[in-house]
Amino acid sequence: MQNNSSFAPTTLPPYHPTTPNILVIGDLMIDHYLFGKVERISPEAPVQVVEIEEEKMLLGGAGNVINNLLALGAKVNVASVVGDDENGEWIKKRLSSKDIDLNNLICQSGRDTSKKTRVISSNQQILRYDKESKDDISKESEEKLLEVMSNEYDLILLSDYAKGVLTDSLTKKIIAFSNIKNIPVFIDPKGSDYSKYNGATLITPNKKEAEIATGIKIQDDESLKKAGFILKEKYDLDSVIITLSENGMAIFEDEMSKIPTVAKEVYDVTGAGDTVLSALGYAVTKGKELKEAAKFANYAAGVVVGKVGSATATLSEIEDYKKSLHQESSEDFIKDFESIKTLVDTIKQKEQTIVFTNGCFDILHLGHVKYLESAKNMGDVLIVGLNSDASVKRLKGETRPINPQYDRAYLLAALECVDYVVIFDEDTPYELIKIVQPDILVKGGDYRYQNVVGSDIAKEVRFVDFVEGKSTTGIIKKIGNENDADDK
Repeated sequence: MQNNSSFAPTTLPPYHPTTPNILVIGDLMIDHYLFGKVERISPEAPVQVVEIEEEKMLLGGAGNVINNLLALGAKVNVASVVGDDENGEWIKKRLSSKDIDLNNLICQSGRDTSKKTRVISSNQQILRYDKESKDDISKESEEKLLEVMSNEYDLILLSDYAKGVLTDSLTKKIIAFSNIKNIPVFIDPKGSDYSKYNGATLITPNKKEAEIATGIKIQDDESLKKAGFILKEKYDLDSVIITLSENGMAIFEDEMSKIPTVAKEVYDVTGAGDTVLSALGYAVTKGKELKEAAKFANYAAGVVVGKVGSATATLSEIEDYKKSLHQESSEDFIKDFESIKTLVDTIKQKEQTIVFTNGCFDILHLGHVKYLESAKNMGDVLIVGLNSDASVKRLKGETRPINPQYDRAYLLAALECVDYVVIFDEDTPYELIKIVQPDILVKGGDYRYQNVVGSDIAKEVRFVDFVEGKSTTGIIKKIGNENDADDK
């Protein structure tokens, strides 16, 4: 199933069983960070002296897009050009360490691989210096990059830093091939002339970039709307998203809609555009409509600007961030199999205890809530497996369930003691338990002398006695008796 606000309440949301396969094409570079402290002025010149205490080298540019996609759990392919130099070798080794296929990473002799060095003190960037080539890549390199278009992808992301990889002719050919194969192309653009992006699915300029590309000073909603639709219509784009820094995002489809910012603390905006592009692409390939995907990307950006340097946001970090804002819908905690697998991996990395239980929870009552509260108190994260409507009918008969699965899932997700709800369509939650690999499996007291499904997977099985006199069956009988009495 898929957490998507557009699904019908009584049906199982679309399930995306495969990991999104996304191709990133663009300018790879190194983000080099020198962290230190400033305590004096140089006697040689009126400049600060930074005493370096820490040094970091990270993938930047299109590499940061790759890092963000990997953090979200996507399968990533890359096509780019680096120089035949030490920095190019470093990038190849770093990508290889992340299990990225290097077959479409071209080494061009005589080209300087981009490296940006930032000097940071007290969480503030005080200097940056760059070493790079900005000339267009060779025609031979262009032809080699185009060979990657023969493969199948769910989405193509173009990360354009105007360093020469995404030439005018290459970009146009990529978009043309993608349109023939019906592969969406999302682009983080650069420059003043967007004609090379003509016919793409989506571009994501920031406010300043949109002003440069349209010649319109964006001062209010009217000028914003004008700029957005000029871009959309002039370059034959399906959609445009203009990021507005502290003012959120503006989405241009048939109409303009705005999403407010969600950032609580801003330490460094480096790479925030990469995060937005990655999160948008990931969310759309997982079945979200563009507005919902934009909200997801907004949360992801809120996470990364609270970190120093080119950073990433995991699904778990995004979930935690949404919770901290107290803006989330209970629907946000209804997950599909793929999403819960990714979340579980992150939860286990944090060494948190996972508790799992399951049931139909047809008419939520006091007994259910006390049972779930007891389960939650046994660990850090409570995941509830919920029988789908079809599963309930097979188990309890054609008259059940009383409440459809979405209603039941939403009510469970709204409980403070429940962290995530996953609907399963089988008669037992065994396949789901295999994914969750819980530390503690909780069942009702009436299962004490039975073979508990999943007991061979969980580290421990615990039992909770139900509240006497509280059951869904009892409530249904009571309602039936009262109806019979009314008929007499």
